[in-house]
Amino acid sequence: MLTSVERLLFVRAVPIFKELRDDFLVRLASVMDELSFPSKHTIFTEGQEGRSLYILVSGTVRVHIGDRDLAQLKAGACFGEMSLFDAEPRSASITALEPCECLMLTQMQLYDAIDETPGIAVNIIRLLSRRIRELNQKLNAKEAVLSLPDTAKVAELR
Repeated sequence: MLTSVERLLFVRAVPIFKELRDDFLVRLASVMDELSFPSKHTIFTEGQEGRSLYILVSGTVRVHIGDRDLAQLKAGACFGEMSLFDAEPRSASITALEPCECLMLTQMQLYDAIDETPGIAVNIIRLLSRRIRELNQKLNAKEAVLSLPDTAKVAELR
């Protein structure tokens, strides 16, 4: 369990909460639930309804669709934010690769926070944009490899 001061210091360092006032962060940090997950635990599964955002305090999680890995996230990373905004099912699964501690922010808590401090929404939009850009770069790199002649593909894929 994190103390109130540790929570504030941690939340202050999370990219989506940067540049926000400490008095606001103290209130926000105090309403978040703290959750622990053992290694290999699936935190949520692709297709599930999602009404919460998670912030990884410690540990590493795997973002995946079935057996295909999309990313690994470490302390300070957020996940689960897309379902909060579009009311669609989770687009990927999240599995703990090692014991993890997370803070959880519900959709209602986030919406209340956005009403009070719209800067959070801007920071989340930046996070989502960055993730889309990274995925675009990965897709472009993969397409470049696939357009190579067969002998070059084999060498490149190694």
